[in-house]
Amino acid sequence: MTTKKKKPKFNVLNLGFFKSVKARWRRPRGTHNRKRMKQKWTGASPHIGYRNALAIRGVHPAGLREVLAHNVQELDGLKNVVVRIAGGVGARKRKAMEEKAKAMSLRILNSGSDGKAPSKHVPKAAKPAPAAKPQAQKPARKAAPPRAPEPPSPGIKR
Repeated sequence: MTTKKKKPKFNVLNLGFFKSVKARWRRPRGTHNRKRMKQKWTGASPHIGYRNALAIRGVHPAGLREVLAHNVQELDGLKNVVVRIAGGVGARKRKAMEEKAKAMSLRILNSGSDGKAPSKHVPKAAKPAPAAKPQAQKPARKAAPPRAPEPPSPGIKR
């Protein structure tokens, strides 16, 4: 199996010059936009030539196809794939799905048991209480010398 082609980052024009310009892609549509007019210094724009071969598209870096599963029934009949459990699946169904995948010898990408993904449920008693920090004694500040009263200004009566 061949590897995926390298492709550049596709960014909007003026990314490094303005704080308000975010690192994301938006198609340039302006009449005089230099990126739309394909000037070299503006950087690469996405086009069909960057597409990977059909055999490689949708393949996980492990070399297997990736499947998104929402319930236990979607795991039936899967072979030679890696499974990603959908984000909306609760803890109870997730546990059942992990057990079934283990029995079928399927790898789950976002399981909480392998230590890579954090567990969804953390009991409140398991959280450690914050330790009180000892207060360091600050040296006493010297009192400022008393100020002399200001003379009254000539234009104001008091």
